[in-house]
Amino acid sequence: MKKLVVVDDDPKVRGLMRVRLQSNYELFDTGDPEEALGLVLANKPHAILLDLMMPGHTGFELCHSLHSFSFTSKIPIFIVTGEDGTKFREHCKSLGASGYFEKPVDFPALIKAIESAVPARRIERRAHLRVAMKVVLKLVVREEDNKFKSEIVTTENISAGGFLCACMTPLLKDTVVEVYLSGQAERYVGKARVARKEVSSVPWQNYGFQFVAKTEDWVLQ
Repeated sequence: MKKLVVVDDDPKVRGLMRVRLQSNYELFDTGDPEEALGLVLANKPHAILLDLMMPGHTGFELCHSLHSFSFTSKIPIFIVTGEDGTKFREHCKSLGASGYFEKPVDFPALIKAIESAVPARRIERRAHLRVAMKVVLKLVVREEDNKFKSEIVTTENISAGGFLCACMTPLLKDTVVEVYLSGQAERYVGKARVARKEVSSVPWQNYGFQFVAKTEDWVLQ
């Protein structure tokens, strides 16, 4: 069953959402915008239903944050609000919203929109949360003639299970490299394989690495 996270400070609205949607979806809801990100990260929903006017944080801020954060950026966000769509629909779209529904909600239309958006925007499910962090590493590749080639790189993001960085050295998918934390005292942290290669127009390429073995010296555990 597909999962939805509902963020709305009105308990009556959340109750109505549960009554109308729970036969089709597994629902998780909160009335506290500050709890929303944690709820999304914990449950990895297929879509998010988000109110606009809430205490503490507005739906505008939360929509922008959810769409910007790498782990949640691919999750469709549907605004469900009492605010006039002529005022805010285009602004919400610019913040990353996939749809805008005014209250009282047209539930058949909402369900249709969710079902249309979810297959088209498949969520990248990662085993570990990635954090934007620059870490200097030395990558060592063993070549076919048993010689070694090394390169100093800086990560764009890291997780307990891997990292993303740009390399000048061309690498094939599934190539295994030795990974060292670079600095005054180098530390071996494990071996990682190339899990994916991101297309780039510059001389270097971005590679996503996944650890196949690691030590306790890695930055995240």
